[in-house]
Amino acid sequence: MTVPVRVLTSNREPRSTTNPYITMLTAALRRTPDLEVLTFSYQAALFRRYSVLHLHWPETIVGLGGRRLAGRLARVLLAALFLVRLTLARTTVVRTVHNVEPPADADRLQRALLRWFDRLTTHRIVLNDRTECPGPVTAIPHGHYRDWYTGPRSATVPGRLQYVGLVRRYKGVEGLVEAFRAVADDSLTLGVAGAASSPELAATVTALADGDPRVTLRFDFLSDDELVAAVTAAELVVLPYRFMHNSGTVLAALSLDRPVLVPDTPVNADLAAEVGPGWIHTFTGDLTAEALAATLPRVRAPRAASPDLGAREWDDAGQAHLDVYRAALSRRGRYRPGPSVPSVGAHA
Repeated sequence: MTVPVRVLTSNREPRSTTNPYITMLTAALRRTPDLEVLTFSYQAALFRRYSVLHLHWPETIVGLGGRRLAGRLARVLLAALFLVRLTLARTTVVRTVHNVEPPADADRLQRALLRWFDRLTTHRIVLNDRTECPGPVTAIPHGHYRDWYTGPRSATVPGRLQYVGLVRRYKGVEGLVEAFRAVADDSLTLGVAGAASSPELAATVTALADGDPRVTLRFDFLSDDELVAAVTAAELVVLPYRFMHNSGTVLAALSLDRPVLVPDTPVNADLAAEVGPGWIHTFTGDLTAEALAATLPRVRAPRAASPDLGAREWDDAGQAHLDVYRAALSRRGRYRPGPSVPSVGAHA
């Protein structure tokens, strides 16, 4: 007989604005037999019973991103109390590694708390095999969005290029606008849609696009249906990131059967081999007008009706996470799996 596992996740109960990855993962975990899921609150973290803590972005727990000093200080104090409880109770901690670099804007105390979380972590989950971090590590691919983005689709607009997602410096939207404006083809159009990280960045992108009627800018948060409409209107989704490791936006575009142009990285090369030819197109270095122009003929070549996302089913993800929780508990001597529990492969 298997022993049920109760896990506290570091995300709060999903709402309409929650990252779809978190919402879909929470639902998948709750559908998994022998697994009970508690979502984060400080009452649950400090006073409820659970055998595993599953961290996603621990910086949110330590107050990173808070606007008010009093609120940030309160969250730092609560985070410290939470860490004391985890340490004294010897709670098993599993972390999904979303970002390969620590947050640059954490202060000294927040960095100390984040290092404390790192020391308590028993097992790490990575979203691709290229993420390097201390072991034990298990790769569980980021699930697709086919069951999430179900709103009405647009008819494809020939020559339409589209950027969607938060507009941040490292995502290279300024370079995309400059490269597009250097393409001398009046049949092409470019859309940029997504909230900007600062008014200054929005103003910079607007100035770069000024005078070109082919460019449409919208610096607003996109609802799910608006994202579906924008992506499916495009012939090509362009994500000109200066650095890309894990990208949910790539999977959103592929889930909506639209090809993408992304930086040439080992992770994207692996994804191209996984989903089949014609869906992942890449550029090296800074995005250029030549790269944009050269990609369009390849996008228009015959390809399968949909990319192969069979390795990214959410029901598979629920069971894979449960396997990791059990393996981590076994390593801490907190769980003795029965003969029906599969072993979990790990790599360093």
